[in-house]
Amino acid sequence: MNPAKIVIRFEQVSEQTEGPVRRIVGFVRAKNMLQLFDAADLEANPREAKAGAVTADIIDSICETPETFPFKTKGILVGASNYTALERKRYEIRFENTKIEGILDGGHNMLAIGTYVLARALGDDRVFKKIKRWTELKDAWAANRAEITELKRVAGEESGSGPLDFLVPVEVLVPADIANTDTVDEFNSSLLDICAARNNNVELTLETKANKKGFYEYLRKSLQPSIANRVEWKTNDGGEIKVRDLIALAWIPLSVIDLPVEFKIPPQNLYRNKGELAKHFDTLMSDTGVSSVSDGDYTHELHNTAVHSALVIAGELPELYDKIYRDFPAAYNGDRDGRFGGLAVVKMAERMRSKPRAHFTDVEVDYAYPDGLIMPLVYGLKALMAKDANGNVQWKEDPFRFLDEHLESIVKKYRVILDAFRADPQKVGKNEGSYDLVLDAFETEVLKRQAVATSAMGARS
Repeated sequence: MNPAKIVIRFEQVSEQTEGPVRRIVGFVRAKNMLQLFDAADLEANPREAKAGAVTADIIDSICETPETFPFKTKGILVGASNYTALERKRYEIRFENTKIEGILDGGHNMLAIGTYVLARALGDDRVFKKIKRWTELKDAWAANRAEITELKRVAGEESGSGPLDFLVPVEVLVPADIANTDTVDEFNSSLLDICAARNNNVELTLETKANKKGFYEYLRKSLQPSIANRVEWKTNDGGEIKVRDLIALAWIPLSVIDLPVEFKIPPQNLYRNKGELAKHFDTLMSDTGVSSVSDGDYTHELHNTAVHSALVIAGELPELYDKIYRDFPAAYNGDRDGRFGGLAVVKMAERMRSKPRAHFTDVEVDYAYPDGLIMPLVYGLKALMAKDANGNVQWKEDPFRFLDEHLESIVKKYRVILDAFRADPQKVGKNEGSYDLVLDAFETEVLKRQAVATSAMGARS
């Protein structure tokens, strides 16, 4: 696969070198950086660009005070592992690996500038309201490439006062010596750290950084695509599901296996302290006994089979979570012994403007209520997991069928806790006793099933 390449022409430029990194920095006219929108992407940037007050201010500055715009912004930071210095302050930049190369910082500048260019190319200011995300800009850019090319042609005939003549600060990081393999490798391995450090002026979530390191890749692959596509894997990427919700569930199977790092995780933290569980997951996945840095793209590759098996199980938990959420009301009511719809924290679908939906699978459900009421039940699924001879975690029972057959019996025992706390989701979800009681109820049903199976085998023999 040939690397993507562009030519950037600077108006003013200088070079600085330290260690394995050479920095090419200066001002570029907007009309001379349009190739960057074609070839580079924001995959290397840990934060997905999203339109908002920041991009609106950038566009206003370009429109109102283009002459001082380059002094009001940090501009664009680009990283590339290969380049050639050409004549007339031009540089050919080649992106070998877009996972770590491309736009490292300045995504909001790119989104704002690209939206501005598109609006001028189409002669339609409504574009400013239509484009909300980088992916939307890329699609619109490709669809209107002919109009953008024509705008650039006209801009090239103008001098100093055209709509694309404003200057943009551009900084390009390249290897200090591209002929030296060791220097190039050292440069590439440093890009992730440089990117994270540059983005730290606006706080990045732990989850965004972990995603950048590749820690979530195996969990992502374990999920149904319809769920994985709804997850916010990095800041502002538009996902409806928070990745820490998935990480919290992942600690259920992870707590079954032997880990190279010891963690003390009270079960109620699945509900009350998901941020801490995300930190623990980062620590676990960073451990050399779990993952190692890939030579190809400098992200982490999982090599611990036990952890991998836990993440495969974790990929099924969102569907099980939603099944419990959907079936819990009927199990609570049992033989007309309860009035789930009468609980203070419960909203019935028939009384809501729009029908409530399950958290992960987005299917319609009959009731809306806080997840604190069912987190102990979700944790109880741990009773259905066990280590095999190789130390990997697996299901002892089909969890979906088990819930169909035993959820009502388990909820009957769980009602003791629910009634004691008057179904207050905060008290139920944060009380360790809730989880212990439900886990014991699950284990009791498992033992009953095993006893029945043993008795049936004895009768046949």
